[in-house]
Amino acid sequence: MELAAEFPPVTRADWQQLALSVLRRSGLELDDLSSPTYDGLTLLPLYDDRPAGGRFTRSARGWDVRQRHAVPDPEAVLADLENGVTSLWLVVGDDAIPVGELPRVLAGVYLDLAPIVLQAGPRTAEAARALLALAAGRGVQVTGNLGAGPGPGTAELARRCVAEHPGLRAVTVDATPYHDAGGGDAQELGCSLALGVAHLRELTAAGLDIGQALGQLEFRYAATADQFATIAKLRAARRVWARVAEVCGGPGEQAQHAVTSSAMMTARDPWVNMLRTTLACFAAGAGGADAVTVQPFDAALGLPDGFARRIARNTQSLLLEESGVGRVIDPAGGSFYVEHRTAELAERAWAFFQELQGAGDGWQALAAGRVAATRERRAADVAHRRVPITGVSEFPAVGETPVRREGGAEAGLAVLPFADDPAQTPADEALSADLPPCGTRRRSSGCVTRPTRCPSGRWSSWPRSARSPRTPRGPRSPPTSSRRAAWTPAPLARGPTPRPSPTRSPRAARGWPACAQPTSSTPSTRKPWPPR
Repeated sequence: MELAAEFPPVTRADWQQLALSVLRRSGLELDDLSSPTYDGLTLLPLYDDRPAGGRFTRSARGWDVRQRHAVPDPEAVLADLENGVTSLWLVVGDDAIPVGELPRVLAGVYLDLAPIVLQAGPRTAEAARALLALAAGRGVQVTGNLGAGPGPGTAELARRCVAEHPGLRAVTVDATPYHDAGGGDAQELGCSLALGVAHLRELTAAGLDIGQALGQLEFRYAATADQFATIAKLRAARRVWARVAEVCGGPGEQAQHAVTSSAMMTARDPWVNMLRTTLACFAAGAGGADAVTVQPFDAALGLPDGFARRIARNTQSLLLEESGVGRVIDPAGGSFYVEHRTAELAERAWAFFQELQGAGDGWQALAAGRVAATRERRAADVAHRRVPITGVSEFPAVGETPVRREGGAEAGLAVLPFADDPAQTPADEALSADLPPCGTRRRSSGCVTRPTRCPSGRWSSWPRSARSPRTPRGPRSPPTSSRRAAWTPAPLARGPTPRPSPTRSPRAARGWPACAQPTSSTPSTRKPWPPR
């Protein structure tokens, strides 16, 4: 049965004519609905067909909740594992968890149940030996990833994992540095392919067959608040890596670890980071990541405290347990928009990967140059407010109070000033000093130099010192039918609404603050809502 059989057929040309009839009333054309990306793709306003499908764009449902720790705190590690975290990501080194502290940090951890992922840089071989010795002393098999990168000793660790620890990988192909440096999604994927192929050559040269070498790699990508870009990136990553494996003659499944982007985290108004990481976590899960790490919302301020870690792990628990995001395999599959964006991104990533391969040993320098160029474009867009950053360039909290941190100096946490002390509250000028230039005023502008809100919520050009103190607003009433009609705030005082009297203006009767009361002798300074 065709559900649309009784309706006349509609084509793309019909939609274009209808859309143009509306757009031209505002002086726009159909091309104004398209938007470019940093990878050179053009996002169209309508997708009405399915592109050619590819293999390995779908992944198993659910994901591994992986929490990152860079401080030797056994209590924090156990608190995470007891409250939803399923694996640990340990940063090991002189400025993080010392290698000698690993037995103490993992004292209460069941190594055969909780996978361990290491990030030790030049201390990888030493940290791996300590972890494997700890597991051998307990008589258990450790799972996870040793986190080895390019360099000597990687092949030896891979051979040991293949021979003695079948549930343990040796190599992490980390593409997040390219993302954090400002690169586009296609550049991040292309660089990850170049790194992955370099590892395959190293491991096969050391005696591993192609299947064993492919099984030793885990890829790490950044997940951002742009949910469709993240979903398409993870799906495209599996597709292009399947092509690499197909050419090499091995299995094409790609193990993915998605980490919420460090580049999108802000030190100003850090509470908004909770929203960003929630979107990124959802996108990573919907995109099919095997493991997801949500960075604490105060990560840009220093080492996270217990509250921030709890919010990070509960973000994943809510999406997995309450929202059921992990119950559906590839929920974005079949979407014309997502399928097209995945296919186009995979093509751009493959082309960039081929360009890097053509550069030979100088591919890192070529990649660095391309990433730097994209970073400059991003910086220009942020500076001119073409790319809004909520809480920084858009809608900044001028009177922002610093985040209250748990613990203290003895716990290795940065102690920030509290809002209780007025002398420690930053001034408006100090907060707005490092904001991007204002440029042209816009309706959605959050620039601190534009007119600010009076307590009623309407725009006022009065200076802060001339306005009355902030008063809590009542609940909003339903919007009116007029586009420019503002909501009417409820009376600020409790009790029945006072009736207007001949000596009292209707606005005063409705509870409007003094800054919105026009007088007969002075013209009104109230701005129209919404602002032009």
